[in-house]
Amino acid sequence: IKVEEKVSSEPQVDKEVKKSERKVKAQESSKEEKTEEADSKTKKLQAKKAKKKIKRHVPFGNAYVKATFNNTMISITDPNGNVLASASAGLLGYSGTKKSTPYVAGLAANSVAAKVKTLGMEQVNVFVKGIGSGRESAVRALQSAGLNVVAIKDITPLPHNGCRRKKVRRV
Repeated sequence: IKVEEKVSSEPQVDKEVKKSERKVKAQESSKEEKTEEADSKTKKLQAKKAKKKIKRHVPFGNAYVKATFNNTMISITDPNGNVLASASAGLLGYSGTKKSTPYVAGLAANSVAAKVKTLGMEQVNVFVKGIGSGRESAVRALQSAGLNVVAIKDITPLPHNGCRRKKVRRV
C-alpha cells in the first residue's frame, strides 16, 4: 500500500514542476516580445526620420485629361509616367451634374497646373481621352495657367467594329 502512495505522489510533483517551468518560459517569451516590439518601434522611428521629401525640378511633362459624361479627371506626370499632381471635378467638391461642366473642368486644370508650376514645369504634352464636355476647356485652362502646350493628342479608344450588338427586340 505504501508503494502505491509513493507512485501516486510522484506524478503530482512532476505536474507542479512542469507548471512552474511553463510559467518561467511564458515570462521569458513575453520579455523577448516586449524587447522585439521596442526594437521595431525604434526602427520605424529611424526610418521615418531618414525619409526626406526630395525637391524635384521637372521642366517637361505629360498632361492626361480624361473627360467622361459624369466627371473630368486631369493628371500631370513626368516623362517616366510618375504622377506629380492630379485633380478631378469631384475632388474640388462638386457633385452631381455640376461635375460634368466645362467650367469645373477648367477649375480642375487650373489647380493641377498651379501644383505643377511649383515643381518648375513649363512645357506639357496633352493627351485627351473621352467624349465629355470638359475636354477643350481643360486644355485651354492648362494653357492659360502658364503651361506651354507643345502637342495635343486624342487617345480616345475607338472600337474597330467591337463586340457583337444586342439582338433586335421583336414586339
